[in-house]
Amino acid sequence: MQKNLVDIFSLNILKIIKTFVFFWLLLCIYRIIFIGGMHEYIAVDSDFSLIFTAIYSGAKLSLQTAGVLTLCMLISLVAEGFSKRLRWFRQVCSFCVLFITTLLFIARFPFYQQFHSGFNQMIFTAMHEDVYALFISLIEEFHLPLKLCIIVLLVCVLNYIFNKFIDKKWGFFKWSKLKSKYRLIILLIGVYLLATLSLYGGGWSWKTGVNWENAGITNDTFLNEAILDDYQAIYRAYVNQMRMEACNGLSFSADDVDVLAQCLTQKNGNYDLKNYLKKEATGAKIIKPQHILVIVSESYANWPLLAKYNNLHIADNMQKVIAQDNTVYTSHMLPSGSSTIGALMTMVTGMANSNLYLTTMPEALKEPYLTASAPQMKNLGYETSFWYAGPATWENIQEFTLAQGFDKFYSRGNLDPNATGSVWGADDEYLYDAIFKQIDENKATFSVILNTSNHSPFNIDLQSKGFNEEVVRQALPESEKNNQELIKELGHFWYADKMAGEFIEKVQKKYPDSLIIFVGDHADRYNIDKTPSMYERYTVPLIITGKGITKDLLPKDNAGSQIDIMPTVIDLIAPEKFEYYSVGTPLMNNKLGQSYAFWITANAIGNTDDLTDKAQFFGEQILPPKAQLEDYVNAVRAISWWLGKYGTIIDKSLLQ
Repeated sequence: MQKNLVDIFSLNILKIIKTFVFFWLLLCIYRIIFIGGMHEYIAVDSDFSLIFTAIYSGAKLSLQTAGVLTLCMLISLVAEGFSKRLRWFRQVCSFCVLFITTLLFIARFPFYQQFHSGFNQMIFTAMHEDVYALFISLIEEFHLPLKLCIIVLLVCVLNYIFNKFIDKKWGFFKWSKLKSKYRLIILLIGVYLLATLSLYGGGWSWKTGVNWENAGITNDTFLNEAILDDYQAIYRAYVNQMRMEACNGLSFSADDVDVLAQCLTQKNGNYDLKNYLKKEATGAKIIKPQHILVIVSESYANWPLLAKYNNLHIADNMQKVIAQDNTVYTSHMLPSGSSTIGALMTMVTGMANSNLYLTTMPEALKEPYLTASAPQMKNLGYETSFWYAGPATWENIQEFTLAQGFDKFYSRGNLDPNATGSVWGADDEYLYDAIFKQIDENKATFSVILNTSNHSPFNIDLQSKGFNEEVVRQALPESEKNNQELIKELGHFWYADKMAGEFIEKVQKKYPDSLIIFVGDHADRYNIDKTPSMYERYTVPLIITGKGITKDLLPKDNAGSQIDIMPTVIDLIAPEKFEYYSVGTPLMNNKLGQSYAFWITANAIGNTDDLTDKAQFFGEQILPPKAQLEDYVNAVRAISWWLGKYGTIIDKSLLQ
């Protein structure tokens, strides 16, 4: 009886070890396939030794993941050890684990192509998206049904191999001839070694092992991302999300917020954000326009406007606008977030991204925030409206914008019923046409416009709109000339640019005293360069055009983010001493911008974790003082978080 128990125990341990080895090898193979399949993203100066380093470091890190996956299989393995009738349970469990692993592996390819990253915090943003629209996009753009069938077939094969491997008896080194107790001892030593390596990420201690935080040891962004398997990337996203929540939440005391508010505003507000955030306009710079239109353009990044990409001809229309004498343009601009919702919340409330999902928060739906755009524009005599090309239910956008003070809300239901488009919204031409027809020349109007055409699934008939595919193809690097998916994406950027340019021209011709502000909602999607600089990857353009605007309106060393747009507009048109509230600063006086994870000046850009340590320069090699930068980033986030969550009074009792 004792012998049987020992044998059973040994057999269970052996199966656990084999399970661990199988999953580890699978993760390593998937990593190699990913690097090979996406090799064009490897930096030109990265040699084979660097690739080997990534594979080796990734293999060490995946020991942790293999350990976790083995634990997921543990119950089924142990249960089968005591009853062979439960073998089906092990097979079902292994199928589920393999299916998830393979699904994540396949999904990694399009995700990296879109975001130049392994799985990151965007997956948490997606949880708040329109589920139906997201599902349709996956079907149309990524051919989800076909890929699911392929995944299922692949998993069936892998599951067959796995279970054959688990059931196969060892015949080497006369294993079966060893006494039971010796086999058990050897297996227990093996488990101990594997458990240690798994715990420490391929090392014997935290000092020698690899974890997701220290895994990026190469100077190649792609290879650093490849080191993380998909589970590690998701864990990283989760940890960073929790850290961001803590950073913008409970880690700030009431006293912290007050001190940071003093640093930002150089005022003593006596624990009241009204006092800190109150500003006075310096006097109108232009004649008050009859109509103000703020276009927040889907995925309109700044990089296509750079001279080095002129041959693509996908941004010709906005470049034409920029060239006008009555237009000013800045490229030292960061979006509030990595998705549309971040820009939406900032443009409506005037607050920075502080990890509050304002569109669904009771506080945001109760009354407008102190810094909200619409009420302040109404104080200047404007009727306010919000236009969205998609459904009114997306992100609770209708209820949110109306609660924040907009007089009117228009969505796809208000556009041409025969309008073409996708599940995300109507094509831009129908949106702009409806807005143009709605402009009331007898009223002063302020409109915020959010379009959707430059968004997957990229289903616009570009040829019928006049898109010259060959012009774009000839301007692409040789390696990308046959990349039809990229050409299609660039074609949709061209379409968004064309529609925006034509709309601006049309408005200015009929309403010459109008003021139009054009800004991208976010960047961080696709680039021609497989390894884009931080500047090209994350910046968005800000274009201000209208009667009275001059090229020298903004100083050359200006920089900012979306929180600075509305203060800029107000300071442009408001009479002297007009009181308004904002977290941001008019760009005429601002030299520093921040976003959810980055900062920018006229010369450099960096991330908020490293501050100046890993900054990239695109101008003179001048950096802001590190302490000043840290105070600014923390102040903007802390104030926005407190105002969004608790209101204007900074009272520590509210945290209890």
